[in-house]
Amino acid sequence: MVNKLKFGIPKGSLEKATIDLFQKAGWVIKVSTRNYFPTADDQQLSFAIIRAQEMARYVEEGVLDAAITGKDWILENNSEVVEVQELIYSKESPRPARWVLVVTEGSPIKKIEDLQGKKVATELVAFTRRYFAERGIPVKVEFSWGTTEAKVVEGLVDAIVDVTETGSTIRAHGLRIVHELMQSTPRLIANKEAWEDPWKKEKILQISTLLKAALGADRMVGLKMNIPEKNLKEVITILPCLNAPTVASLYQSDWYSVEVVVREEVVRELIPLLLKKGAEGIIEYALNKVI
Repeated sequence: MVNKLKFGIPKGSLEKATIDLFQKAGWVIKVSTRNYFPTADDQQLSFAIIRAQEMARYVEEGVLDAAITGKDWILENNSEVVEVQELIYSKESPRPARWVLVVTEGSPIKKIEDLQGKKVATELVAFTRRYFAERGIPVKVEFSWGTTEAKVVEGLVDAIVDVTETGSTIRAHGLRIVHELMQSTPRLIANKEAWEDPWKKEKILQISTLLKAALGADRMVGLKMNIPEKNLKEVITILPCLNAPTVASLYQSDWYSVEVVVREEVVRELIPLLLKKGAEGIIEYALNKVI
């Protein structure tokens, strides 16, 4: 019988990004529109697509061995899980999600203490209640099923706790951020019993290592070129790279092959400069993993 690790993929905004990340890491996941149980080219893995809001609870209960979900939903469910690794999905937009207290621009509420006896709407109910209780601020917190901004705009509640990255959407609705409650990033989490199982732990660590390697390759490329010996030192001084460049002499020649890993956005400036320094045969290639 083949060992199986049950893994949860977050439904919603991170679903496609997670599947793409797994593919870059070496696993091909095929999703059917007819069910929430994708197939993969690894018999040791079974997948389920589940809302991020519920993921930590299913991992804690052992329905899933491991999963990806936000730190916010781990705290919301007060789940006892193993946080294996933080995952920053894009170096282009590394901002964490921010859960903030929001009021209308004209509201007299200037700080969280001004909310005593007031009503707050949010999807993050349990965490918000604990947050205010720990600070001795009595508020009524109610669950919001959606269109949370509209509730404070229409005066149905005094404030909302909502998620944002830059705050631009909040400002566009004529609202104002009063206070930041927490910041959240995606996490690879594991069930505690699964983490104690040697085979499952090894499989989770394999996934963790390769996901981290795939994320490390985000917006990175390899550059390979040929450099005449007389220009070698000068070229090496202008090459940005993770470590020292790889240099190998070409057979029966006074030329060298030089290879580096660089940020993708520097290539457009770097290639013309390399050509001026005598580089030839420049090749740029994509990277799936950087470890």
